[in-house]
Amino acid sequence: MNIAIDGPAGAGKSTIAKKLAKEMGFVYVDTGAMYRAMALYFLEQKTDSSDEDAVTSASDAVNITIRYENGEQQVILNGENVNGKIRSEEVGSMASSVSIYPNVRKKLVSLQQKLAADTDVIMDGRDIGTCVLPHAEVKIYLTASSRARAKRRYDELQAKGVTCDFEAVQKDIEERDYRDMHRKESPLKQAEDAVLVDSSNMTIEQVVQEIQKICREKAVCR
Repeated sequence: MNIAIDGPAGAGKSTIAKKLAKEMGFVYVDTGAMYRAMALYFLEQKTDSSDEDAVTSASDAVNITIRYENGEQQVILNGENVNGKIRSEEVGSMASSVSIYPNVRKKLVSLQQKLAADTDVIMDGRDIGTCVLPHAEVKIYLTASSRARAKRRYDELQAKGVTCDFEAVQKDIEERDYRDMHRKESPLKQAEDAVLVDSSNMTIEQVVQEIQKICREKAVCR
């Protein structure tokens, strides 16, 4: 069984997917982390994100695998565990920029589809229901207003002691939305058979319960 969760940056996809996977006994696959790992490599190599040929060439040297330790996904980039390096704003912005290139997406989608073919998975990203897992039994489009998403990200950064400007955080999210929705290759959009869930005014637990209800209706879980 496959559950696909798509949506814009900051909608809470990873948080919700992790909790659902734990409660339902599915394997959680964070596709965004895989794109971030590749973006981290490009940053470390000082690859120009606007140069498609340079990005394509650099991606040939990238090997990304998934490992689970104590039930938690570990992202391995060329033999190194990079879980602690891939959540910065700089990496996120690079991931959004390079994900528009066909060769980047082709390389990662192949791995994602293999994972889904081998086990019951909950996978979140930007094009899971439309491109990666078009035959998923359940498809969710999880969204929230840009202001609500910016507030969550701002609070998260503040809690980590990172100085930031709220308006700048919101502007960055809106710019990512535009890039993701207007890219030529696999743009972010709601699949025709996906159920829309707006989390703007919902708690994490309320969102989890809503998606579990949807799964029960589709006979994916009891």
